[in-house]
Amino acid sequence: MSPSQAKAVAKYRDRLANKGMARFEVLGRKSDSKLIRNLARTLAEDGDNAAALRDFAEKIVEREEPKRGSILAAFRQVPWVGAELDLTRSSDDFRTFDF
Repeated sequence: MSPSQAKAVAKYRDRLANKGMARFEVLGRKSDSKLIRNLARTLAEDGDNAAALRDFAEKIVEREEPKRGSILAAFRQVPWVGAELDLTRSSDDFRTFDF
C-alpha cells in the first residue's frame, strides 16, 4: 500500500472511531452474507430498530461464561445429595463370557 493510501485508510478509521464505530471481519455462510450486512447496517444506524434488534439478538446468543467450580456446584444440586447411598461395586463378582 502506498503512503497516501495508508494515510487515507488511517484517517477513515479515525473518523469511524470518533463516531464510536469499528470495522471488523466475521466468518459465516455465503448465503447469510446479505443478512449479516443488513443486520450490521441496522445496528450501525442506532435507531429504534437497532435497539430492538440488539435486545433480540442478545437474548438469543447470550452465553454464560463457565465459572470455576461450576461442575461441583451442579453436582451439589442433584436431588440425592446427602442421601447416604452405597455406590461401591463388589470386585469379587466376575462375569463369564462365552467366546
